Amino acid sequence: MSDERRSRSEPTAQRLDVRKTYKLYIGGAFPRSESGRSYPVTSAKGDLLAHAAQASRKDVRDAVVAARSAFGKWSTATAYNRGQVLYRVAEMLEGRREQFAAEVAAAEGTTPKRAAAQVDEAIDRWVYYAGWTDKYAQVVGSTNPVAGPYFNFTLPEPTGVVAVLAPQDSSLLGLISVLAPVLTTGNTAVVVASQQHPLPAVSLTEVLATSDLPGGVVNLLTGFTDELAPWLAGHRDVNAIDLTGAALAARAELQVKAADNVKRVYVPRAAPGTSDDWSAEPGLSRLNAFVETKTVWHPIGV
Repeated sequence: MSDERRSRSEPTAQRLDVRKTYKLYIGGAFPRSESGRSYPVTSAKGDLLAHAAQASRKDVRDAVVAARSAFGKWSTATAYNRGQVLYRVAEMLEGRREQFAAEVAAAEGTTPKRAAAQVDEAIDRWVYYAGWTDKYAQVVGSTNPVAGPYFNFTLPEPTGVVAVLAPQDSSLLGLISVLAPVLTTGNTAVVVASQQHPLPAVSLTEVLATSDLPGGVVNLLTGFTDELAPWLAGHRDVNAIDLTGAALAARAELQVKAADNVKRVYVPRAAPGTSDDWSAEPGLSRLNAFVETKTVWHPIGV
């Protein structure tokens, strides 16, 4: 039988797609939830997209330990170095622009054109905050006049480990809008991704893991926000919490839990014509949210 006749008579084998396994991101690694749980993630039309890991209380503890371990190195890095590292993330996001646009479109049910526009805005917003790393201290810091032979300086310092509850209605742009300013000022983060749209967030962690960002600076959990948020709010080694992704009815209770160890709490306020403040034009408000003011005295002539 000739090769031509054989090719016509034999059925062509259908190739099976390699399905992606979505995991957590803790300490620079991709573990499954210690509980073994997962939950279905569907598209805007109700079609099953994947099963995402459903993080547990133990996963929260592991993420906080990783963030605390990474804080010293990240917070003491030069501002210029942090800016270069964050800009590298934007470079890699740009290289995977089409992939993220497809994931955003599938997750949020938007058109490919609008999804691509959201990805472009997310990349631009990351670059915007990366550019603030070596400028922020000059803008908000000061040299203070004092009555005595002293230099007196006021400087911002990072708060520490910040828990970030990502917006529920935005899979990528909202996440980057709340995460990037936390990193810019030298904090480390434990992020709870959008419960409804977690898949682009997991893809973002792949970018972070293959960039120059040290492991543990960002730790991302997928799962149920109302289950994970109370443990983060009450955790004594978490220094601050952003309540953007928390339900309005739950924010008061989370603030009470956070007050037990005097956490900084960021409660978003909707900007005019927007659903929340993350969707407004970026500025200093989120950079100011998670820094502490340090005043240094130094004798003149010493």
